Amino acid sequence: MSAVNVFEVLRAPRVSEKTARLQELSNQYAFEVSREASKADIKAAVEQLFDVSVKSVNVVNVKGKSRAFRNRAGRRGDWRKAYVTLADGQSIDVTSAKA
Repeated sequence: MSAVNVFEVLRAPRVSEKTARLQELSNQYAFEVSREASKADIKAAVEQLFDVSVKSVNVVNVKGKSRAFRNRAGRRGDWRKAYVTLADGQSIDVTSAKA
């Protein structure tokens, strides 16, 4: 998998209070991923980008919210989130990755 494909599969890390708690308790990290990416693609991309061993990958399809702006109905886009569990003793610094 080339570096371009890695960044097409993994779009951005998701950082929130929930993901910080998951990192501490169960060594899980959350990423926004491509809607076409499979679990195998996500696993390969994380292993290549961060040099870690991935234990498992769980994927969630997030539905976009309905919103109104100036009395016009609209809808945010759907997106996909992946929870990546790492092997024991490994961690990721999501602020830095090798390019």
